[in-house]
Amino acid sequence: MADDFSGKIKEKLIKAKQQWAENGRLLTGRTDSLHENRLPPGQREVKDWPVLDIGITPHVSATDFRLIIDGEVENPITLDFEQLLDLPAFMTKSDIHCVTSWSRYENHWQGISALSLAELVKPMADARYVLFTAHDGYTTNVRIEQFLDEDVLLAHHWEDVPITEEHGGPVRVVIPKLYFWKSAKWVRQITFSKTDKPGFWEVRGYHNNADPWTEERYSE
Repeated sequence: MADDFSGKIKEKLIKAKQQWAENGRLLTGRTDSLHENRLPPGQREVKDWPVLDIGITPHVSATDFRLIIDGEVENPITLDFEQLLDLPAFMTKSDIHCVTSWSRYENHWQGISALSLAELVKPMADARYVLFTAHDGYTTNVRIEQFLDEDVLLAHHWEDVPITEEHGGPVRVVIPKLYFWKSAKWVRQITFSKTDKPGFWEVRGYHNNADPWTEERYSE
């Protein structure tokens, strides 16, 4: 009974967000491609950190955590949590912007930079995209240059404490320049690919690129 109820909640939530895409919910028609304003069009600042997911919260302990990095790379690897922590530490501060209209300023992250991971696995010249798979089955995709940006990381701490399970701990992706659905929670696999593969929300009406300042919320 509990599993059936959870499934109904998930189905209802997903259907509602698909409807947002069909209706163009929150679109203002404004753009700010020069980033003249800190707050992207249609966004509002919040002080808390809202919890959003697809209705499933996987339980992944640090002990059980494994990260697979594969695809078009010279050195495919699988890292456990301790091996991930052994990589060069990276700390950064960034704003985050959710497609549901909230933005939170000055989040302090600690983890491993995407650039450090790239140095480790050595993407091949024909890798053009990066695909993420999470422990709850969620997937999303970005272009390789969006992933290999100086502010992108796999984060294990937020505001000096371990990222909680509800926010994607023990390890989540953080890509600050894109709407936050591109920053996969509970990441378990990162695949460098020659070809693009739209993810969970991208095949349900959400934009493949997801730039908040040009309001790339939904597919045209």
